[in-house]
Amino acid sequence: MTHRVGFVVFDGVTMLDVSGPAEVLHQASVLGHHYEVVLISPYGGEVTTSTGMLLSGTVTASDVGRVDTLLVAGGECLTTSPLDPRLLVTTRAVAARAARVASVCTGAFVLAELGLLDGHRATTHWRHADTLARRHPNVDVDADAIHVRDGRFVTSAGISAGIDLTLSLVEDDHGAESARRIARELVVFLRRPGGQAQFATHTTPVEPSDLLHAVIESVRNDPSADHGLPAMARAAAVSTRHLTRLFRSELGTTPARWVEEVRLGRAQQLLLDGHSVTSTARRSGFGSDETLRRTFLRHLGVTPTDYRRHFATVGPTPNPE
Repeated sequence: MTHRVGFVVFDGVTMLDVSGPAEVLHQASVLGHHYEVVLISPYGGEVTTSTGMLLSGTVTASDVGRVDTLLVAGGECLTTSPLDPRLLVTTRAVAARAARVASVCTGAFVLAELGLLDGHRATTHWRHADTLARRHPNVDVDADAIHVRDGRFVTSAGISAGIDLTLSLVEDDHGAESARRIARELVVFLRRPGGQAQFATHTTPVEPSDLLHAVIESVRNDPSADHGLPAMARAAAVSTRHLTRLFRSELGTTPARWVEEVRLGRAQQLLLDGHSVTSTARRSGFGSDETLRRTFLRHLGVTPTDYRRHFATVGPTPNPE
């Protein structure tokens, strides 16, 4: 039996959000698991992707017929401009008939705008997770997940994570061995280590008060200095209790946790800049190799050495000496 997968696309759609998942489904079909991909757009006909390349042969919601899985692709325009009402109408109509509804990257903004993700856990590109959570407070946004399944809704992180999501759908439909064979063919992880925190650097999503801003800048400018709670409180001329209240009310975290996240972000950058693990531990404020290692494993799921090996270069793996 053929499983029909409808991709919602639109002018400005990210090409890889479409081509990555479509290639996974093509490889599944090569294995004998028959998937049919149909492109759905608000107006039908040709769609211009963000790269300028064209997707042809799209159909409207009224012409698509039965769709087993709906996948809403993403695009930067979904976060910077009001959503096209026709895009919303199209997605709602097809989603109502689909047994499974998925999104890649910022495609989650379309599902959230329709209220489909209210009360559900979801994810999107790490850079837009705060915006999704702020615009749609009824959605439980997991900013670090590569993909999230909650009921019949499946959402993925940014762009290439659509491949991870689609591999998981194939695994649901046809088992882990089929998904593994496709992952090997595409030379990708079946389950990549860690989450989006591997790729994100620490950010402060809100504008803090002047007092807290000074503390934050002090930590960012020299993360290796003493930034224990007593030292930060002395520098800000407030009590430790008051400083803790400020961090909780303005940043939603504790001073110690925030400092650790800043140091982690600095450590990631130092490793990518070519520093040794020992130098990175000292310059980022973790002090010892072992403390740095434990922090990387807890937050990122990889060691500092493995992190640098995976992300420090996009060149070929060097020959062993």
